[in-house]
Amino acid sequence: MKIKINENGPILIEVSEAKIIRGGKEESLTSKTIALCRCGQSSNKPFCDGTHRKCEFKGELLEIYIK
Repeated sequence: MKIKINENGPILIEVSEAKIIRGGKEESLTSKTIALCRCGQSSNKPFCDGTHRKCEFKGELLEIYIK
């Protein structure tokens, strides 16, 4: 698994398989890369919807590799 915290953008998590439980319902995610909101302004939390560009969010880059 790889986690990349984009400069001025979302947290990207690369996975082979993922599920989310929202409101007690479990869903399988089809995307291999999950983008999580970091600016707090997304209308689709916890996922990123690109709002960080509009609100001019600033944050630094960080990459994490997990074996």
